[in-house]
Amino acid sequence: MSPTSEPVEFFNRYTGKTETEDIYGEGFLRWAYESKAGRAALSTLVKRKLFSSWYGWRMSQPASRSRVLPFVEKYGIKREEMAGEAEYYPTFNAFFARKLKPAARPIAGDPDTVVFPADGRHFAIPDIAASDGIFVKGIPFDLPALLRDDALAQKFAHGSMIISRLCPVDYHRFHFPCAGVPSEAKLINGPLYSVSPIALRQRPTILWENKRYLVRLQTEEFGEVLLLEVGATCVGTVKQTYRPGERVTKGQEMGYFIFGGSCFITVFEQGRVQLAPDLLEHSAQGREVYSRIGDVAATVPGKAAEKESLASTTEPGFTEGDAPVEVGAIDPTAGAASEI
Repeated sequence: MSPTSEPVEFFNRYTGKTETEDIYGEGFLRWAYESKAGRAALSTLVKRKLFSSWYGWRMSQPASRSRVLPFVEKYGIKREEMAGEAEYYPTFNAFFARKLKPAARPIAGDPDTVVFPADGRHFAIPDIAASDGIFVKGIPFDLPALLRDDALAQKFAHGSMIISRLCPVDYHRFHFPCAGVPSEAKLINGPLYSVSPIALRQRPTILWENKRYLVRLQTEEFGEVLLLEVGATCVGTVKQTYRPGERVTKGQEMGYFIFGGSCFITVFEQGRVQLAPDLLEHSAQGREVYSRIGDVAATVPGKAAEKESLASTTEPGFTEGDAPVEVGAIDPTAGAASEI
C-alpha cells in the first residue's frame, strides 16, 4: 500500500488514543487525487471557483435540508451542543454554519495561553524555516508563497505555525486564539483544492496555493500573530464576523466557513510561544492532534502547561458564553461575506 493510500490516523487529545479518521467523501477524494482520470477532472473543474459556487448553491437550496439528519446520524454530531434542533435548519448550509449552545466550548482563561481557533485536527511546525516538509518529506513549507509578502515572511521565517484542518463533520466557526486587535482581512487569490489529508499527501503545496484571507492580530502577550482562513473545494463563502480595529477577546468568534472542509493557519513570531507538548510530539511523527476550540495550543515561553489542563474538559461544559443564534440563522449582524 502506498503512503498516500494508507488510513489517515490522528491523536485524540480526549481519549488519549491514536484513531483512524472517517473521511467524508473518501471515495471521491481518492479518485480525484490518486487516479489519472480524477487528476484530469481536478485540474479542469473541481479546483475552480465555479464548481465550489455551484455546490455551495446546492447546499443553500431548501431540498438540501433532507441531508441534515442523515449527516447528523452518520457522523455522530452532538445534538446537545447545537443551538437549534437539527430538524429545523432550513438548508444544509444553515446547519453547516450552526452556532453552538452558550459555552459549549470553554475557553482556557489564563492570558498566557493560546487556544486552538477551531475544532479539528491540528499540526504544528516549531520552526518554519527548519521544517523539512509537512505530510510529505522534502517539500518544506513555503511561507513567502503563503503570505505573498516577502518582508512579512522574513519576519516570521523562524516562527512557529499551527495548521488546523476542519473536516466537513466539524463545527465550522473559527475563533480568535488570543486577545488583541485584528486588521481587516486581506484576500490572497488562488484555486480551491481539497485540504483533506488525501489531497495534502499528494500535494502539500495546496496549503499555500489555495485562496485565503490574511488577518494580522496585534497582541500584548504574543506580539504579532498571523491568522489565515484557507478555502477549499466546495467552500463557497467565508464570513468575517469581527470588526477590524476593535479589540477582541480570546475565544471570540472571528467568522465561519460555508460547506466543505477547510483550514485555519496560525503563525507566531520566533520565540513568542511554546507549543503544547502533545502537539509537538505527534506533529514530529507526522500525526495530527484532534482538539476543540478553547483548549490550550501553546503558552508563553517558560510557562509549561500541565498535561491535564491542556483540554478544558473531556466533554464540553456549559458555562457563561455567547448567546445562541436563532434557529436556522447563519448571518450575524456584523461582518461581510467573502466569496471564496
